[in-house]
Amino acid sequence: MPIRRLPAETVNRIAAGEVVERPASAVKELVENALDAGALYIEVQADQGGLARILVADDGHGIGPDELPLAVERHATSKLTPESDGRVDLLNIGTLGFRGEALPSIGSVARLSLQSRARGSEAAYALTVDAGLMSEVGPSAFPGPHGARVEVRDLFYATPARLKFMKSERSEAMAIAEEIKRQAMAHPEVGFALDLDGKKTLRLSAETIGPEGRLARLAAVLGRDFQDNALEIDQEREGVRLSGFAGLPTFSRGNGLHQHLFVNGRPVKDRLLQGALRGAYADFLARDRFPVAALYLELDPHYVDVNVHPAKTEVRFRDPAMVRGLIVGALRHALAGAGHRAATTTAGQALSGFRTNYGALGGYTPPPPAAGWSGTGTWRSSAAPAPNLPGLNETSARYEAPQAEPAGQVIDPLDYPLGAARAQLHETYIVAQTRDGLVLVDQHAAHERLVYERMKAESEGGGVARQALLLPEVVELDPAEAERLSGRIDELAEFGLILEPFGPGAVLVRETPSALGDTDVQGLVHDIADDLAETGQALSLKDRLAHVAGTMACHGSIRAGRRLTAAEMNALLRQMEATPHSGQCNHGRPTYVELKLADVEKLFGRR
Repeated sequence: MPIRRLPAETVNRIAAGEVVERPASAVKELVENALDAGALYIEVQADQGGLARILVADDGHGIGPDELPLAVERHATSKLTPESDGRVDLLNIGTLGFRGEALPSIGSVARLSLQSRARGSEAAYALTVDAGLMSEVGPSAFPGPHGARVEVRDLFYATPARLKFMKSERSEAMAIAEEIKRQAMAHPEVGFALDLDGKKTLRLSAETIGPEGRLARLAAVLGRDFQDNALEIDQEREGVRLSGFAGLPTFSRGNGLHQHLFVNGRPVKDRLLQGALRGAYADFLARDRFPVAALYLELDPHYVDVNVHPAKTEVRFRDPAMVRGLIVGALRHALAGAGHRAATTTAGQALSGFRTNYGALGGYTPPPPAAGWSGTGTWRSSAAPAPNLPGLNETSARYEAPQAEPAGQVIDPLDYPLGAARAQLHETYIVAQTRDGLVLVDQHAAHERLVYERMKAESEGGGVARQALLLPEVVELDPAEAERLSGRIDELAEFGLILEPFGPGAVLVRETPSALGDTDVQGLVHDIADDLAETGQALSLKDRLAHVAGTMACHGSIRAGRRLTAAEMNALLRQMEATPHSGQCNHGRPTYVELKLADVEKLFGRR
């Protein structure tokens, strides 16, 4: 078949399919144009999921009448300036848009109306584009002193095939809302308003520039709980600055939708950044949990390529290893600074599990009145002695009286962050009293984190302390498992586990980490073999060994069901207060829950 040139309108519609994938894509492009125009307030309206109508109005510097036709012409833009030799440096991009494709792409598949009043101009002008056909520029009314209003009607009516692939109106409307939220998080100094089908959906006032304003905007979008459980990030390395906020490990989610990454003010979805975020929390979260974070990278445009995809959501870094190291290092530094802090939402979740009952106790029948004088002056007899009320005369918790403090001690145990141990419930949970509430500690989870952090510190300091077994123990394994372990002998030795091959399907264990104490060697080795098989080769060796260290710590921690003395319980609390990351176990679950006295009083109707 002969080669033919495609008609211009066909070329435009093909290009529009790359830029405008769905209504949310059109909103993204129009909002980015408004931001590049210096807008401080952006209003967005969408009807029927954006397919019937989209309006984006801003108070930017506006467009003059002579430039309106160029604004809807393909590859015409004010955001790239040629150098002296006429060339344009595509690596020196300081704006969100730069391709000059948004308006012509939208105009080629919909009915587009563009109204604008340039800053300092008394008159406003407008033009329309209907499926690629542009009208003449003419005078127009305009409600503000300057800015632009872009209205899109009947999106994709010129490409009916695309309409068949749209989701429901509700889904498209939700996608628009999410896009506005991302842009609002990226630019807290700009006010945003969103109306969906005539209903006020989002109102965000402009915030001050700086960490406080950014956190206020993030709280407005992600919820107030994020503000209460966020750690500030601010690190710089080799001209690359990372700032933002990351949630505590115990403030995690079941998916990665709450991870927001921005590069030079541009919302991006980058596997490198997501992988770095995941790696920084590897020691603190289970594999099915995801951290909540909003991270902002700022660097010289020459060191990042944003011209990777028409949607401009993917980027490439000149030095990806350095960027990843910056993210991991900054996040781990912030997490270490959090100490034993746990998410405030754990208390609310615990309180929601309590049930108050103002009626009779279940299964309890009041006894007959005891013998004696009644209130009416008559004598009443008792058929049987009154039984004890359930729970009042039976021991439901192990209680330890407070011990006398050593001479010279001036700190009241109640003033410690985790308080003073008062009891042990079900030989699993420690109940501690603070000055203004109580703390419930999972003894196994807490000690597991303490052992793990100790092993990490010893490993980084030159090696984990080991204890030799009186009799080396042979562990029978599958041949593949034994070979897998044999290939990691040197790395396992860094964590204090000394073993050697012992035939085709076994290993001989000679020493174990001293922090584990008298541990189940057979179970420990089998669990490590399973971990190495499960993690596979996709993870780095360091990540695999960190998981192995967590398994070791689990075997060496205080088990549920072990009875502790008051001294042991208080010692565990003091170690938690002095150990980083002790607010969550190695799987991201909280190690303790704190309830304020006011919360407890609410349960009993005292407040």
